[in-house]
Amino acid sequence: MKKSLIALAFGTLALGIAEFTMMGILPYVAADLGISLAAAGHFISAYALGVCFGAPVLILARKCPLKKILLALVALIIAGNLCAAAAPSYWVLLAGRFISGLPHGAYFGVASIVAGKLADEGKGAEAVSIMIAGMTVANLFGVPLGTSLSHLLSWRVTFLLVACWGVIVLYYIWRWIPAVPGLKDTGFKGQFRFLKKPAPWLILGATALGNGGVFCWYSYINPLLTQVSGFSDESITALMVLAGFGMVVGNLVSGRMSDRYTPGRVGTVVQGLICLLLLAIFFLSPHRWCSATLMALCTAALFAVSSPEQVLIIRVSPGGELLGGACVQIAFNLGNAIGASIGGLALTEGLRYPALLGAPLAFAGFLLFLLFYKRYQARY
Repeated sequence: MKKSLIALAFGTLALGIAEFTMMGILPYVAADLGISLAAAGHFISAYALGVCFGAPVLILARKCPLKKILLALVALIIAGNLCAAAAPSYWVLLAGRFISGLPHGAYFGVASIVAGKLADEGKGAEAVSIMIAGMTVANLFGVPLGTSLSHLLSWRVTFLLVACWGVIVLYYIWRWIPAVPGLKDTGFKGQFRFLKKPAPWLILGATALGNGGVFCWYSYINPLLTQVSGFSDESITALMVLAGFGMVVGNLVSGRMSDRYTPGRVGTVVQGLICLLLLAIFFLSPHRWCSATLMALCTAALFAVSSPEQVLIIRVSPGGELLGGACVQIAFNLGNAIGASIGGLALTEGLRYPALLGAPLAFAGFLLFLLFYKRYQARY
């Protein structure tokens, strides 16, 4: 495995911990700052808002060398998490979370292009999956570690850890990433030209709807496992590690399969599988080990579809690759927010029903992926 791809994965590891750990440490943050749990939830929204704002701003740096853009984005990761770690009040932490989110989508966009340029011939999708692997490892080890540190020491230590890791990432990107040729400058308007075609919208729509379907269920996984499947509260950490393991395996297998069978085919098949898994979760979640197995399979499928989406959006956005690569992360986060909201509406019927409500969303994502595959895969 190339050291340059490992350096890129180190960056997504930092982003994954910064994004997902907040969900597990909200009670500690709320208690320390003297705010309600609902108000603390704004820190999750602030990060997502930063993702949405940071991606379009990336086009202003389109003339810069890709390596310099990566270094600047990692510097933002460090600054945002240092601000969060030292935040004395609600508003400062809100600003820190917003700054932390700014480089998220932009980093994925630039790193996807760099990974593709550094990949061996015929291994482009696998290279992108290695870059994304940092995000899955964050869910496997980083998030449980951050939650434990918040419990044993302070939630501030978690963000300080991410900032320190960012310094390491900065060094290895500087050391291991070679000077990569920049992209052809198509002008400001040229960055948006690809959005006039239907193919990118099919990929972005499939991403938002597919992830929305999964997060209908996954946003409420903790109470489902304890109150429906019958697991103890003490076993949740181990189950989250199992879910993270599924993400790691699904992502890496998908990368290899995409190079062999095309990203469009892999993405379509996996998205269809997600629909079936969500229906199975609805019916079988009262059975303890069925629920745990289906959880691991569904989280594996969630990240198995991520690599094809990231690869395809780069291919269908000529002249606007930076913006296209970042837009997938906007669609991903938008899907997360929509899915959590829709899933919450179904909770009045019972904890199993978010999965049932997520199935048609995932199916809509499957239809968009299938339409893309039938009409456009041969071109990309």
